[in-house]
Amino acid sequence: MNSTSSSRNPYILPFALVCSLFFLWGIANSLNGSLIRHFQFALDLKRWQAGIVDSAFYFGYFVMAIPAGIFMRKWGYKRGILAGLLLYAGGALLFYPAAGIRVYAFFLFALFTIASGLAFLETAANLYVTVLGDKKDAEWRINFAQSFNGISIILGPIIGSLFIFSKKEYTKEILATMSPEQIDAARVQEALSVQGPYLTVAVIVAAVAVLFAFTKMPEVGREEELAEGKVSIFSLLGKYKHLSLGVLAQFANVGAQATLWGYFVDFKIDFARNEHVGFVNTLYRVTDGMTPDQIAGFHASFALVLFMFGRFLGTFLMSRMEARKVLSWYCVAAVVLVALAFATGGLPGIICIMLTYFCQSIMFPTIFALATKGLPPAESKLASSLVIMAIVGGAVLPPIAGLLSQTGGMKMALLVPFACFSYVVFYVMQGYKIKEA
Repeated sequence: MNSTSSSRNPYILPFALVCSLFFLWGIANSLNGSLIRHFQFALDLKRWQAGIVDSAFYFGYFVMAIPAGIFMRKWGYKRGILAGLLLYAGGALLFYPAAGIRVYAFFLFALFTIASGLAFLETAANLYVTVLGDKKDAEWRINFAQSFNGISIILGPIIGSLFIFSKKEYTKEILATMSPEQIDAARVQEALSVQGPYLTVAVIVAAVAVLFAFTKMPEVGREEELAEGKVSIFSLLGKYKHLSLGVLAQFANVGAQATLWGYFVDFKIDFARNEHVGFVNTLYRVTDGMTPDQIAGFHASFALVLFMFGRFLGTFLMSRMEARKVLSWYCVAAVVLVALAFATGGLPGIICIMLTYFCQSIMFPTIFALATKGLPPAESKLASSLVIMAIVGGAVLPPIAGLLSQTGGMKMALLVPFACFSYVVFYVMQGYKIKEA
């Protein structure tokens, strides 16, 4: 029976294993928001300085995406995935010594290393799931696989609230009553709190790498790819308009996502410090002894639950209608919600931002599928690298949002995701059309 099932669909086991990768990088991405808030006290950083966490993380994608595509073109999907897992585990391990010496640059290097590994994993996995089966179901498969990412990102804010954020709030008033030695001791303790979570992540990722090492992974389209010879990156962008516009759309999408996710705790504290969504308090069993940062982390976690629901619903709808149409509805709703958050502020503004997570859910995988659609195997891996490289939007745009927040509060930071989502609307309405130059 097993042999019959395997011969009927030889891609089931590889597809299942690749889906696990989507789960793993969701944890790394969703932990960044906790780090941005946490480092502001632990390392005595300003908000915009802490925002460089996202910059270091997403810059890793920018630097390593093209090398990842070239590496996989030469060595194949499996070795590319193994390289990514080893870099991911190594970067997570670096958090242990970084916390011990409390040097911000060391933390940023660790995050850059993790992101370098994720660049390999995302370049491989996002493309791999689109070719493991019928081409007409590519958008559905990538959204289904990304649903596992939606499940794992819920864990980041929970891990932050339970294991990283302090049980004590260090306000300006409390710090004024402490001696410099006491403040420094508190900062040291806060920095050390990241060691346990990241060490656990490193062990899990290393275990998955061992599993991949002993599993046979089919190299779909390998012979055709080698036969077609070398491909120029710049010729790809000039040849396929939907690819070049798709790269910009992914840049905007990830920049908007990184801004909203990275600064969510700051949005919550600025908009509604002492007001909370009732069912979030009930669901997470919020108590009076919890700090505003912890409670905001639980709100962020619930927003990611909405993200997960949005992805599952989007995947379901795509099995019944064109993926692009589903994405267009989500994008328009995102623009409206960000505008409402800007106009209202307060707890209604926070609710709008949380609902925006739902709308973001299918943007990354569907933009990826649209941008790389219709490309031959020889061009697809490098095209995939270009779309993954666009994740650098998460490095460029959050610091801009942080600077804008200094001119008129966190409300001004919403101008960044508003502009980004507006461009994505253009892409899914017009820019996605396949046109060769």
